[in-house]
Amino acid sequence: MRTDTGVRPPRSPLEGVRVLDLTRLLPGPVASLILADLGARVDKLEDPHPGDYLRAWPPFRGDTSGTYLALNRDKRSVVVDLKKPAGQALLRRMLASYDVLLEGFRPGVLARLGLAPEALVTEHLGLIVCSISGYGQTGPLAQRAGHDLNYLARAGVLGVTGPEGAPPAVPGVQMADVAGGGLWAVLAILGALVERARTGRGAVLDTAMCEGAMALASFALGAYFTDGVGLPRGASTLDGGLGLYNTYRTRDGGYVALGALEPKFWAAFAQHAGLDPSLEAVLPGPHQQALKEKLTALFAERTRAEWEAFAAAHDCCLEPVLAPSELAEDPQHKARGVFFPLPTPDGGTMLHLRTPTATREAHSPARDAGADTDAVLADAGLTPDEIAALRSAYVVR
Repeated sequence: MRTDTGVRPPRSPLEGVRVLDLTRLLPGPVASLILADLGARVDKLEDPHPGDYLRAWPPFRGDTSGTYLALNRDKRSVVVDLKKPAGQALLRRMLASYDVLLEGFRPGVLARLGLAPEALVTEHLGLIVCSISGYGQTGPLAQRAGHDLNYLARAGVLGVTGPEGAPPAVPGVQMADVAGGGLWAVLAILGALVERARTGRGAVLDTAMCEGAMALASFALGAYFTDGVGLPRGASTLDGGLGLYNTYRTRDGGYVALGALEPKFWAAFAQHAGLDPSLEAVLPGPHQQALKEKLTALFAERTRAEWEAFAAAHDCCLEPVLAPSELAEDPQHKARGVFFPLPTPDGGTMLHLRTPTATREAHSPARDAGADTDAVLADAGLTPDEIAALRSAYVVR
């Protein structure tokens, strides 16, 4: 987050907000990472075995997953066995020290542990409990297992993804997990914090990744709902149907993305590239195939770097398709401070992505499981003797 002067605000907006994160894998950790970048204090609670499954996801830095390190920086780690009654009682006690509880279990799991969100909010006035699940807490699919691809499929997103006449394409990023789940959860939590400041009341929030992914397709769904039919997948304006809104291979094997949707941008590109700037190019239809063939041949005449130079000289919505390995050295990203290094368990460093709304200035690497258990429990009011007793009973680690 930056002000209109480009300077980060001096104070993080969520400073003083305390979050207890019970989630694993991707959607919840993304949400709590954003909250941490906004200044919240995030404590990650894992069970003793296996803990967050993401810790075992290759590739590794030392003995820890690089993906886990990326998603769990700036969080303290506490290990509590919530399957034991003493662990459940401990969580209820701990929640007196938190503003937000974030969880991603299947619907009903917390209730079976004696920790139903509605009961927790009644017990701890002002507590906000946010649940992230695939299909939501209610409905016939509430208990169904799924992953990002499944949620995108049922949300209609895959139905508008991929070239015409081919199977729906598997996206290269986890849109339902990150945007459909993590981002919507953050928005719901921020809204609940504003409401709590007005009323003093907490909230129980239900974030469904499938519905969240569906909201990402609002533009495409608007077109389909207009006439109830719409164009075939890959044939409309923004899904590959237009030659001037597409990707092309360059002479050296790189790729560029042309997004010259508006007539002025298409005219700027076409005139300087030696093409007919006819406005017919901005309209879907059978003629687009011939335009795509012309553009394919045109882009193959120059290298990616040459097309980058072309784009720098002509304002026409043309950009290189960057590989992840190129991002950190990209001049735009460097100027914006998008990446920063943190130590890794193997004694080296790893670049981390600063989330777009981040205000936190100092960062800390992801912690070993249970590295902060004593500190977290002390903050919750437990004495050293109580913590020792819980350790000896294998309730905490």
